Amino acid sequence: MTFTPVKKRQKTAASQTGESEYNISQLPPEALGLMANFFKVLSEVSRLQIVCSLKTGAKNVTEIIEATGLGQANVSKHLKMLTQAGVVAREQRGVCVYYQIANPFLFNLCDLVCEALFAQVEQQSQQLQQLSALRQNL
Repeated sequence: MTFTPVKKRQKTAASQTGESEYNISQLPPEALGLMANFFKVLSEVSRLQIVCSLKTGAKNVTEIIEATGLGQANVSKHLKMLTQAGVVAREQRGVCVYYQIANPFLFNLCDLVCEALFAQVEQQSQQLQQLSALRQNL
């Protein structure tokens, strides 16, 4: 699947403050498909466990197994998918293969998701408290 990427905008004051160089609303369906596939790869708990285990640095399969508690076949299967998706990079060191996060931005993305989920849970908790107070007043 190939697509023509949206051209980068000229550097503006907004983009210099950390805004994305790409406008998601202008991406063609093919690019959105690539983005969806990226998120699909991250949508499995075992793969997220592996990603989290690599936050402290490169590890071999044995170290990943120890860090996650997952089985060897399971870890190997998920590492293959993560590598194919470009989330994880592999490096041969002698007889061992070490895996590391290909782009550390992934942890920024995970932090944003965690913050959004926390805010959502907080809001739901406040709404439940309000409902409970209303119920007591009836």
